[in-house]
Amino acid sequence: MSEVKKVVLAFSGGLDTSFCVKYLSEDLGYEIFSVLVDTGGFQESELKAIEDRAYSLGVKHHTAIAKTDDYYQQCLKYLVFGNVLKNNTYPLSVSAERIFQAIAVAEYAREIGAGAIAHGSTGAGNDQVRFDMAFRIIAPEAEIITPIRDLRLSREAEIEYLKSKGVEQEWHKAAYSINKGLWGTSVGGRETLTSQGFLPESAWPTQVTKTEPETITLRFEAGELKGIGDTRYDNPVEAIQKLTELAGPFGIGRDIHVGDTIIGIKGRVGFEAPAPLIILKAHHALEKHVLTKWQQYWKDQMANWYGTMLHEGQFLDPVMRNIETFLTDTQGHVTGQVHVLLAPYRFQVLGIESSYDLMSAKFGSYGEMNNAWTGEDVRGFSKVMSNQVMIYEKVKEANQVEHHR
Repeated sequence: MSEVKKVVLAFSGGLDTSFCVKYLSEDLGYEIFSVLVDTGGFQESELKAIEDRAYSLGVKHHTAIAKTDDYYQQCLKYLVFGNVLKNNTYPLSVSAERIFQAIAVAEYAREIGAGAIAHGSTGAGNDQVRFDMAFRIIAPEAEIITPIRDLRLSREAEIEYLKSKGVEQEWHKAAYSINKGLWGTSVGGRETLTSQGFLPESAWPTQVTKTEPETITLRFEAGELKGIGDTRYDNPVEAIQKLTELAGPFGIGRDIHVGDTIIGIKGRVGFEAPAPLIILKAHHALEKHVLTKWQQYWKDQMANWYGTMLHEGQFLDPVMRNIETFLTDTQGHVTGQVHVLLAPYRFQVLGIESSYDLMSAKFGSYGEMNNAWTGEDVRGFSKVMSNQVMIYEKVKEANQVEHHR
């Protein structure tokens, strides 16, 4: 007898991956090893329900891999260091999560010696590229199988197939698709399929239950959020979760991102990310006080590029480790407190306190007085700084006069 073929399937328990289990096992004869990678989006009860679902469909073995702490340490930390917001809007909630999950699935496939890896992505979005790239880089010897993409199946066709296999479940499509993770929750619906229209109040996973404004203090150490108010968190993941709990009920962090997909089309997606948006803006405010203008300038250039590379599935390129080294090196003085006002549907950074603050009265007050230089110093500095452009204008003027003779 020939050996049963082994395939690792990235499994969420939804319609697409449920179809994949039945199709791969019963039609193609594979032994299914399903895997779910938890990057902060699941409760224990949800993980158990997905595990039960996998076994009821007929997988050989199911495993849930806890990766939330690694996700922060190896990925999210650098998005904070870089103040990364895609198109000045989106904190890369799903982009970062998917490529990190894909890497974990590929590593698991190598660990158990699977000859094939499968995912349930369609041919319409970014995730297919992220999964394919991670699989090819980490497990290049494994075949990549993508039933939904290759068969070009409609949702209705998948449901009919599962019914024919004796799978009875209410596959009613929710009005809005929700993807929750540590770094934010994406929300897709009919309003995001066109270029106009905002998501209604009822579509947001976290409803507004707080109406009285609150002021909180975020404490950063070397660029990482390590405290909220008087509570210190050795693990920034816990601080992110706490901030989400505090700010989410205000309806803070809601927006719609318009972006360019990896495959070249435009797309819109709603998201709520209260903790990421507050952290990034608070961190940025602190940096503007403690970093030099050229540190800030080069951070902006490199961080924007880092975010684009991450979004497009290029997380494993070694140049990303080079940029992470640079970003980490800039954070030595990014330590201090940031005071933030939370209110319904908005937040406001009120100010910072830091022993590294370069806005020091010892050297002068902007627009009022100076203590570290004289007026004569500035007069000479201005003369030198303007010298080349002055020469340029003189030469241009002389040539214009010559030309009109």
